[in-house]
Amino acid sequence: FPCSDESLFVYDCSSAEKQQDGKGTDKGSDDILAFAFSPSGGYFALTDDNKRLILFRTKPSWECVSVRFVNRRCTSLVITAAEDKIFVADKSGDVYSYSITEPKADGKLELGHVSLLMDVALSADDQYILTADRDEKIRVSLTKAPYSIVSYCMGHREFVSKILVIPNCPDLLLSASGDSTLRLWEYKSGEEVHCCQLSTICGPQATKPDQKYTVSRITYCCQGGYVAILCDSIPTVYVFQLDATAQQLLYKQQISLKHKSWDIAFEEIGDLWILQEDKEAPLLLYRACDGQWKAVTDDKGLQKMSKYIQDNWTVFEGFVGAGSYYSHLYKASFDNMDEYLQRKEKRLQQQKKKKQDLQHGSGGQAKKKMKTEEPSL
Repeated sequence: FPCSDESLFVYDCSSAEKQQDGKGTDKGSDDILAFAFSPSGGYFALTDDNKRLILFRTKPSWECVSVRFVNRRCTSLVITAAEDKIFVADKSGDVYSYSITEPKADGKLELGHVSLLMDVALSADDQYILTADRDEKIRVSLTKAPYSIVSYCMGHREFVSKILVIPNCPDLLLSASGDSTLRLWEYKSGEEVHCCQLSTICGPQATKPDQKYTVSRITYCCQGGYVAILCDSIPTVYVFQLDATAQQLLYKQQISLKHKSWDIAFEEIGDLWILQEDKEAPLLLYRACDGQWKAVTDDKGLQKMSKYIQDNWTVFEGFVGAGSYYSHLYKASFDNMDEYLQRKEKRLQQQKKKKQDLQHGSGGQAKKKMKTEEPSL
C-alpha cells in the first residue's frame, strides 16, 4: 500500500501471529479472503485463510494495530463510518463485530443467516446493516439491534454476490447476483425499483450460449454517479451511470481487456484503476474524456505502482489463471423428466433381477427337497 512519504508499506501475513491454543487442526494458508478500508481511509482490515483478522491504522503512517482470530473463514467485512467496529461475515452465515477502540477484544455475535453469507454492507450513517446470502436474500437490520429486521429485498433468483449502499444516495442499494442481474432497491422498504439484465448488454460478446454474468466487483464514483462492474472470469469492465432521479442505471461503456482482472476501483476524481493478471502490465488506468473512459499510459503514479507490483509479483502469480470463485454456488439444474425416467428404469431392472433371483432360488430349493425325500430301496 502506498504511504504518505511515497514509500510502499508491505505486510507479510505469513509472519503474523498464529493461533496457539490448539483449537482446531484445520490449517489454512495465508491467502487474504476479504479486506476493506474505513470510509475515511484511516483504517484497513483483512481476514485470511488462517482465520486471522488483522487491523491496520493508515494515518499518519501504516502500522499493524492488532491480530485477532475469527471462528470461521470469512467472506466479507466492513468498517463503520464511526470507525469503532468491524463487522465480519463468515461462511457459516454469522456476522461478528470486533471493536476498533478495544483492538484486543474478542468478537461479538451480532446476527445469523441459515446459509453462507456473500457480502455485508452498512448505511452511510451506520444505522442499518445489510447482509446478502447464497439463498437469494438480502436482509436489512438495525445495526444496534440486529435481531430487529427492517426488511428483506427479495427478487434475485440466484445467490447475491455483491451489495453496495450508494454513498451519495443513502436510501438506494445496488445488488448483483448469479442470475446475471444488477438491481436497485429502496432497501428500507425492500422495494425493487430497477433491474438491469446484464445478458442483454453483454450477450453479443458471450463466448458460450449459457454464459453467466456474475458480478465479482462493484466500484462507485460519487462525481457523476458512475458504477463500474467486473464479472467473474470475463475480461471486460462495464460502466454504468446512476440516474438517481429516475432510479435506474444507464449503460455507458465497456472496456475490453486482454487479460482477466482481479479488481477495479474508482478514485474520487473519477479515474478508474484496473488490476489484472498480467505481469507486464498489472495495472491499467482509465480517465474520463468526453464521457468515455480512455486508457492513460504516461501517468507517473501508474508507472510507479506498476513497478511496485512487478517487483512483488510472487504474491500474485499463484492466482493467475485461477478458476471461477462462484461456479459451485449455483443451484443445481437438471431435467426432472429425464431423471425420473432413468430412476424408474433402474428400479424396474432391479425388481426384475430380484424376481429372477427368487425364482432361481426357489427352483433350486424344490429340486433339493425332492432329492432328499426320495425313498431308499
